[in-house]
Order: sequence, then C-alpha cells, then structure tokens
Amino acid sequence: MEIVDVWAQYPTRRLIEQPFLSTLARWTRQDIETAEFPIELTADVMAAGGVGRALLSAWEGPRGSLISNDEVAEALTQLPDGYRGLAAVDITNPVAAVAEVRRCVRELGFVGVRIVPWLWNLPPNDRRFYPIYVACVELGVPLCTQVGHTGPLCPSEPGRPIPYLDEVLLDFPDLVVVGGHVGYPWIDEVVSLARKYPNFYLDTSAYAVHRLPAQFVDFMRGRGRTRVMFGTNWPMMTPQHSLERLDELNLDRETTELFLSGNAVRVFDL
Repeated sequence: MEIVDVWAQYPTRRLIEQPFLSTLARWTRQDIETAEFPIELTADVMAAGGVGRALLSAWEGPRGSLISNDEVAEALTQLPDGYRGLAAVDITNPVAAVAEVRRCVRELGFVGVRIVPWLWNLPPNDRRFYPIYVACVELGVPLCTQVGHTGPLCPSEPGRPIPYLDEVLLDFPDLVVVGGHVGYPWIDEVVSLARKYPNFYLDTSAYAVHRLPAQFVDFMRGRGRTRVMFGTNWPMMTPQHSLERLDELNLDRETTELFLSGNAVRVFDL
C-alpha cells in the first residue's frame, strides 16, 4: 500500500541549531542538535518506513530563512521523483512573499505553502498572512499550517483552531487548508472545523498513530475518512515509528488507503 508523508523536512544546520528546538530532544529521545542529516538519510529513512513520496517544507520565520525554498528545491533533485516541495515565505514583506509563492509553484513545481503560526507568535487570522492565502487560492495549492500546542517552548495560543483558523476558513471559502500536528489539546475544536468546512483537512504529523486521541481516531473511522492524511514531522519522527502500531486503529482497508496516500494524492494533486 502506497504511503505519502505530507509533513517532513530536510533540515539545515540553521534549523537544527535554533534555541526553540532544544526541547525536542525530550519529545524525540534523540540529540537533534548534534545529529547529522545528509540527504541520503532522509531517503533511506522514508524507504525503510514504506514512504514512497513525501512533501518537504521550507521554513521561514522572524529570524530569517531556516530552510530556504531553493535549498528544498536542490534537495528534491537528489531524492526520488515522488518528492515535492512546500514553500515558506516572509509574511512581513507581503509583495515579495506573494511573488515568491508564485515562483515556487510555477517555476520550482512546489505543491503548496506551509506557514507555522507559532514561529511568528501570530494567530493565522492576522492580516499579515492574508496575502499568502490569496496567492494559494489564485494558484490552486493548499495552505499547510500547524494546529494545537507547540513542542518547542513557545506560546501555543496561535495553534488554537477557534476562533483564529475558524475566521480564516470563513474569509477564504476557496482556500484548501491542511492542519498538521492533530490539534491537541483542542481536539473537539479541530474536529468540529473539519466537519464544518469541506476544504479543511488534517494530518497526523508529530504523532505515532497509536498515540492519537480517541476522538480523532473516531473521526478518522467515520466522516473524516476522506479528510485525514499521514505525516511524520521527520526528522523529529520516522515513518517506521509513526506507523508501527497502525493495526491498533482498526481502520478498514479503504480508510487505511485514504489515510496513507489517497487523501494526500487528491488534495495536493500529486
């Protein structure tokens, strides 16, 4: 069965050495700050976990570029054909940001944009994000964002789905949004938005599937079977670890296939 990872990174040393990531060792039980991540390791880890295609994201924040779009594009040339890029831009320079989104999609072949609100300490309904949403709608690509608390020691409030993301989905009914990292501790809020908005999807990145909240799994088995995708948050988690107890979710075959690849292929037009 094909597997697509919709939330991964090919990390630069600039990203790994950020102070806000130091707490991730507690979550991942690995010394990320001193680890090395050659591109071959990403390919090998994905293959070992059965992942044939993955979306690698750039990272942009107030401290500047942590993984540039061009670095992602270069990494993609060294990976299997199924890998694709997600763009990141500086929201404080909206004209340049929109131009960069257009370049990434039209020239580099990227299939979406990722914005991490906690990195900016701004909720997703902040006006500085809105030009990016317009560009995504114009180009027909999804906007990927983070919902829920943060692993790094940063404020979690920007990841609360209601009212912030709720207002974005109201303001941009044509915008396809993929919320990563499940949304804990606001599971009821995030599931309610997925039921309310047909263009809002979720992914399971940063979670081993056996640790998914019960309400989330119930949604996956029912009305959410076409709305949830698999993601790892590599290098913080590997696909092998994320999926090793997948059978405990008791998903039927069709739901499993939609979760592992079908929904991602459809939403990102892979």
